[in-house]
Amino acid sequence: MELADWEEIFRLDLNGLWPWLTEASRLREERNGKGISLCVIINAKSGLCPQDCAFCAQSRRSQAAIDKYPLLPRQELISAAQQAASQGAARFSIVTSGRGVMSRPEQETILVAVEAIRRTTPLQVCVSLGIVAPDFLRALAAAGVHRYHHNVETAASFFPEVATAHTYQERLQTIRQAQAAGLAVCVGGILGLGESVAQRFEMAQTIKELAVDSIPLNFLQPIPGTPMERRRRLKPLEALQIILAFRLFFPGKRIIIAGGRAGALRTLAPLMFAAGADALMTGDYLTTKGQLPAADFQMLADLGLQAVQEAE
Repeated sequence: MELADWEEIFRLDLNGLWPWLTEASRLREERNGKGISLCVIINAKSGLCPQDCAFCAQSRRSQAAIDKYPLLPRQELISAAQQAASQGAARFSIVTSGRGVMSRPEQETILVAVEAIRRTTPLQVCVSLGIVAPDFLRALAAAGVHRYHHNVETAASFFPEVATAHTYQERLQTIRQAQAAGLAVCVGGILGLGESVAQRFEMAQTIKELAVDSIPLNFLQPIPGTPMERRRRLKPLEALQIILAFRLFFPGKRIIIAGGRAGALRTLAPLMFAAGADALMTGDYLTTKGQLPAADFQMLADLGLQAVQEAE
């Protein structure tokens, strides 16, 4: 696909999108049949972040009223994973605030928790731990982590509007180092930050060049107290167009619909599967509420789809 194709998708109304949706749905079914993968995350360390990401309620620029706490105890991480497994999730991700997990005690807590989760559940374990050193990435792989999640967030040309405390190149370097350590990588971004269609296409090109394994799409949920609190929320049709454009650009990759989906898609939510989505983040997000797993299971059943475990 070229930029002109993306621009056409974003010009069309729902009626005009149906041929594109038919193709996207075919691609999803060709890859996964009726199966949809579910992921649960835990906010393992909240707030207290020295970074300045404009969308984030946990950053140093945020005045949002959120819970702030240090890294959760090992057993709490393990128990949360076991609960996720009992709810039918395929993946469980440990997510922490901050530039990156650098302290040895925190690293050890996470490594031991990952090993225990792998022993006691069928879950694939993912982590989102920021910008970290290559030796820790190798230790995570050895402990049983399957995917390292590290978004590019947006296009390089728009990134200075989002964060200045670290560089875009640092994010790309972390992704490449995770791949070098033998980890699969989960790399996407947040849409609706104020970027143009051309910048969305630019972000997709960067992700393609990185040869990532899965692509999470988040939608800005403007949080009071953050610099982006007054940013216009995406309209449901535009959120659907975003999913469609990414599926057609990445026909063979897993497209995960993650944070902000309920507010962005609203009543169009079931159409995300027609647009090519084949995975969902279910349950709560980092500092905002999500959709309960039971509601997602019901949505899948109503559509004749089913939750599935992923192959290694």
